[in-house]
Amino acid sequence: MSDKFKVAGKEYSSRLLVGTGKYKDLQETADAIKASGAEIVTVAVRRVNLSKKDEPMLQDYIDPKKYTYLPNTAGCYTAEEAIRTLRLARELGDWNLVKLEVLADQKTLYPNVIETVEAAKVLIKDGFEVMAYTSDDPIIAKMLEDAGCCAIMPLGAPIGSGLGLQNPLNIKFIIDQCKVPVLVDAGVGVPSEAAQAMELGCDAVLINTAIAEAKDPILMAEAMKLAVDSGRKAFLAGRMQRKFFGAPSSPVLGMI
Repeated sequence: MSDKFKVAGKEYSSRLLVGTGKYKDLQETADAIKASGAEIVTVAVRRVNLSKKDEPMLQDYIDPKKYTYLPNTAGCYTAEEAIRTLRLARELGDWNLVKLEVLADQKTLYPNVIETVEAAKVLIKDGFEVMAYTSDDPIIAKMLEDAGCCAIMPLGAPIGSGLGLQNPLNIKFIIDQCKVPVLVDAGVGVPSEAAQAMELGCDAVLINTAIAEAKDPILMAEAMKLAVDSGRKAFLAGRMQRKFFGAPSSPVLGMI
């Protein structure tokens, strides 16, 4: 059975997207990405060297011909900043599929949803395929989908917190109403939380800090890969009905 992850008209075998930040060096970044099996990698345009050829470049370790680069607007706090950053990214690498992230403040790193919606409308008009990082508010998620975003990326918990899915109900609301892919982005700390997101019906999960800041990032990357695969299979299989009583696992007919 083919079970591909499809976004912006392109199919991928992996439903795990990974970030390229916070690793000790670019070699560890490359090794972790390989272990994760990811095919899409996020790139913070404002923080990663993509153009200075006299310095180590991400492209030397992670081949843009092998992986889909997903430029993001990490560190942007206004719609104007985010729009300018992604226009620059398109000039640098001819990247059209982008992750939009407009933050509200430095403490929570929660998205400023008003600025996010505003930026999304401008970028989509400019011809970008926008994957939008947002809060776990189903109403905002619907607004972003209606604006033309190709994927909705609600947070599980604050960026880099590792707290896991704090509001599974809202994530489920978003999944049930959206016709475009839904990805949990931010907050996953351990593989069981990645599996939980997939079991809810998410199309994919984006993880960075939980892998990069693990004691063994390579092993954690592999663990996250297995968790995402397992969670997806569990969702497709369909969980058993919850019961508020005990039920024997063996048949009671014909007992001696």
